[in-house]
Amino acid sequence: MSDQNVRNAGFTSSGIRGGSLASSMMSQEARASGGGVHSGGPTSTLQEMGARGSTHSSGFTSSGISSGSRASQMMSQETRSHGGGTPRGGTTSTVQSI
Repeated sequence: MSDQNVRNAGFTSSGIRGGSLASSMMSQEARASGGGVHSGGPTSTLQEMGARGSTHSSGFTSSGISSGSRASQMMSQETRSHGGGTPRGGTTSTVQSI
């Protein structure tokens, strides 16, 4: 995943850009969870990366998730909590797609 993709999606060092994919994701996630965006979810994870201005060490790459990375740990945790699969629209798949 490139830093540019994260910024283009609307996750920036100054916050989520209005009218962007990021703001749409935040709105959908908040509605689905009853009004809030959960820590560790797709929106907060991507915003953290956007705020830092760097995605290089996260482990989300164009060729897949790097073994032993933060992304790998996220995927493993998400898989365990969903009974063995990574759900479509979950944190790992959303962040990897961007």
